[in-house]
Amino acid sequence: MLLFSTILDINENLTKDDFIKLMIEWNQKSPHDSNIIPDIVWNGEHNIRFGDEKVWMEIVEYRNENIIAVRYEKKEDDGAIWDSDFVMNFSSMKMSIRLDRSYIEDATSINPKFSTPHFINLLIERVFLKSDGVLQVTRTPLVIANDKIRLLADIINGRVSYRLPIVYISKTISNDDPVDVSLIANRLKGIAHVLTQETVTQNTTLMFLCNKKNEYNGAIGIYYPTLASGHRRYIYHYPFGQDQVLLEKVVRAVFQYGNSQQIDTLFTWHGVNNALLRDRLISQREERIAAETAKKNAEDEYLRLLDEKDEEQKRFQKKAVDDARAEANTLLEIFDEDVAKMQKQIEELTRANEVLQYENQGLRAKFETSETTPFLFTGDEHELYPGEIKDLILTTLSEILESLPSKSRRRDVIIDILRNNSFKNISKDRADKIKSILKNNDGMTSRVRQALVDLGFVLTDEGKHVKATYYGDARYHITLSKTPSDGRSGKNLASDTIKICF
Repeated sequence: MLLFSTILDINENLTKDDFIKLMIEWNQKSPHDSNIIPDIVWNGEHNIRFGDEKVWMEIVEYRNENIIAVRYEKKEDDGAIWDSDFVMNFSSMKMSIRLDRSYIEDATSINPKFSTPHFINLLIERVFLKSDGVLQVTRTPLVIANDKIRLLADIINGRVSYRLPIVYISKTISNDDPVDVSLIANRLKGIAHVLTQETVTQNTTLMFLCNKKNEYNGAIGIYYPTLASGHRRYIYHYPFGQDQVLLEKVVRAVFQYGNSQQIDTLFTWHGVNNALLRDRLISQREERIAAETAKKNAEDEYLRLLDEKDEEQKRFQKKAVDDARAEANTLLEIFDEDVAKMQKQIEELTRANEVLQYENQGLRAKFETSETTPFLFTGDEHELYPGEIKDLILTTLSEILESLPSKSRRRDVIIDILRNNSFKNISKDRADKIKSILKNNDGMTSRVRQALVDLGFVLTDEGKHVKATYYGDARYHITLSKTPSDGRSGKNLASDTIKICF
């Protein structure tokens, strides 16, 4: 599954040796010991492999297109396979970086959070990245001071060209940041620019310059470089404080945009290797043809030397030469057919692979970002966990079903909807868990704390009580005593929590 994809414009001062040295440094200085390939010795080769079956790095050069491709692969103990691909085209001075997670048959499912590869930090530190129009590619946010307001207005009004998405984060009413701007900029390095408002007092000027199209009061806007993708706005719901859920939603949207972009085959590891194989087949065919031509010339010369021999010797030699020529022609024809078949097969497999890859990327992006069902449009509420909104809707329909007349259009429609949608009743499972956690009201024991965290609650100590905020959304919270109380109060608290959160 493709997790990350971007193409970066690289400065002319990056050489092939610089690129390979940087790749080796990236691996050897990894903060995770299990990622490091031991005993790497590089003597300037452009085609070499390091490591073993569990963790390895391979470097290949495609001279015909002035490309060097690097794949780093790590196989986890649970079977998960991580591939990091780096393809540098030294003719166009563009670099593709892609992170993929695949599985073998017995791999377990994992869903870790991650940022863009640390390798981009090295490119930034060594000043190997070109600017994106008027914007630098950095890992830190650009603060929109008063002297940059017109630049922001031009971006919002569509008057500036850029290649990477722009994330604009406005200040809240209390003049605070709605999310951790440094964290989001670091996580999106290499795939987006993060711009932050310096002060809420700039809103009046911005509204005038943008005809009120700008984000404000903590809202976050994503401005994509293509008209087809356009612009997306995310509303800040908190009365105060930073919204971690909002941050994750914006990060996911930017990642999905990058992953859904089609890229040239020669910017992929498999594309480069397939091209190398095709070229080798063509070269092999040309060498075979040259050898057969030389053989034929030798035969012709040999026949010329037979002119002085008698007719019987000539017939005998001619038959031998004809037989040899026929055999060579047959072998050449078979070879040509095999080469043609292999070339056709490689091209078809390459096309099929790329089509499926783009289709999967597009479908995944559409599926994950879609805000529609066959008959409903969602609003600004974002899911606190995958499938939450759909489950809440289906749960609500299921609960009111028994109150409807047995022979009514409304009941039949709801039954049909429930029957044709996967209904996991996640909210009921969560309600049952909260009943189990709070039924005895044992106070805030370590068991209760961990169980609440596992359900998505963010816990904050407030004197003799603990405030549990559902997924960090300040609209949904409960207050629990740190000390034990009677069982009835626990049941009441569980009931109130279910009404508020599930």
